[in-house]
Amino acid sequence: MSIDRRRLLQSAAGALAASAWSGCGPSAAPGPTLQDLDAAAASATLDLDGLTSPVIIDSIRLLRKENEHFIHIRSSDGAEGISVTNSRAAQFHPILEEQVIPFLLGKDAREWESKLRFELYRYESNYKLQGLAFWCAHAWVEFALLDMLGRIAGKSIGDLLGGVVRETAPFYVASGRRDTTPEEEVDYLAELIEETGAHAVKFRLGGRMSRNEDALPGRTQELIPLVRKAFGGDLDIHGDANSSYDPPEAIRIGQILQEANAVFYEEPCPFDHLEDTKVVTDTLTIPVAGGEEEFSERRFRWMIHNRGVDIVQPDLHYYGGMLRSIRVARMAERAGMPTTPHISGGFGFIYMMHFVSCVNDVGRYQEYKRNIERYRDWFDPKLEIKDGALSIPTGPGVGIVSIADVIEGAETVIGE
Repeated sequence: MSIDRRRLLQSAAGALAASAWSGCGPSAAPGPTLQDLDAAAASATLDLDGLTSPVIIDSIRLLRKENEHFIHIRSSDGAEGISVTNSRAAQFHPILEEQVIPFLLGKDAREWESKLRFELYRYESNYKLQGLAFWCAHAWVEFALLDMLGRIAGKSIGDLLGGVVRETAPFYVASGRRDTTPEEEVDYLAELIEETGAHAVKFRLGGRMSRNEDALPGRTQELIPLVRKAFGGDLDIHGDANSSYDPPEAIRIGQILQEANAVFYEEPCPFDHLEDTKVVTDTLTIPVAGGEEEFSERRFRWMIHNRGVDIVQPDLHYYGGMLRSIRVARMAERAGMPTTPHISGGFGFIYMMHFVSCVNDVGRYQEYKRNIERYRDWFDPKLEIKDGALSIPTGPGVGIVSIADVIEGAETVIGE
């Protein structure tokens, strides 16, 4: 090949990469049609067999006990359900009180999926409040409602959502730190592994929504190979950039993760820069994961239809609960993509386990944040970790044995 021809091809390749970043370049052929994805999403329904009588919602309360908030729901016949919120209840409780609870009182809980979810979205123009604030409140009530329906029907949440397909969930233990040097982070990861028995870890990259700035100079590119060297090939690793990079830098860091044989690369670009993330997905061979901050089903549909990521990650609180997240999983499954949910809140891993109990493809590992001891005795059988996997609760609803014991001594924030 002549030097001139080589230069021409190199120039063309550079132009192609630049056009891809600008959104003007060619993209991979889409998979299923939008109609296919909509039909898949619509297949997410509740199994209400055995619930032959109306379940009229009589009261919904927000309770606080120590550093946790609970939703307590009761039917007119005295059935109960409970949920544990994430850490946002103190900020978002006015939306719960003014925009969610008034609509649901007096309604039949059995109609949650068929009717009430969409009507709540429209009630008092709630769709104009879309985002984490509204959908968290929506999720908290749904978790409690599903717990109540499950208790009445004698079914776990997984059975309500279509049937349990697994009883344990292999997990990675996540480090939430960026204040460590690479050497300190390796030591910290070793502590997490020793404590939990995990076969996989996730650590943080970049500076978090930082426009390419690292948490410490050179930390990320030193940390990735150091983790692989320290733990060898037997430990699976994941990297989470938390929206740190533009596409060129995301690709550079992603290539280092590829060389380290990481399982996936999470949220490399700002979470709402979908086209930028797609450039990274198209360029790298390592799977790219994203979606934890997303609240729009249509944007998830775009991600799946256009293969903007390889793994979708709805957060079960931020995205509005189980059923909306199951709809995403059904779309992803139709496209041959896994759904590995994101979790927020200390109790969030319980909802995560119920979600993965009934979704066919959830990827290799789920996230765990070292809080099983706080909740172990709420369940029968008790929660346990065995060989790097969490047991999934099997009791009715969320599986908590005694609501009264859990909320004993709690003060009422909303409700009577």
